[in-house]
Amino acid sequence: MASSYFSLEEFFRSEATRLTKLAPTVEKTVSRNGMSEGKSVQINDWKNELALFMDSDINKPAWQNSYRVDSTDRLLTYTSTDPELRTQKISIEKDENEKVKHIAIINHASNMLYQTEERLDYYPDSLYQIDKQQQVRLIGESQYSIRGVLQ
Repeated sequence: MASSYFSLEEFFRSEATRLTKLAPTVEKTVSRNGMSEGKSVQINDWKNELALFMDSDINKPAWQNSYRVDSTDRLLTYTSTDPELRTQKISIEKDENEKVKHIAIINHASNMLYQTEERLDYYPDSLYQIDKQQQVRLIGESQYSIRGVLQ
């Protein structure tokens, strides 16, 4: 089998465990169609909080040849070669010590009833953000955003 891709699932499982132990306060802002609400919260279930990031993992045997891999010293990018796959692009930026600095994910899904675009950003110990744009037939367009700033 070809070498596996960077495992988002493993990375975010480990982050969930680490953040559960750390128990940071999070300034969380949730927006829907321009209306937003923010508050300071303690996240009790980091696995659930980071689930969308974990669900974007591309380590499936069926997809082993479905992504083009580009890398430089500090940036690793996976770009889907199949427009039907949900996870279209993953960029992983590392610092000089090979520690993950930023993960950016672009997901896309569509069928006859809806079209969804997601952009997920994760900066360890700092920020996570989920921006989602959804076009649903008969209902129209909605935009959602979740932003968590770790204190």
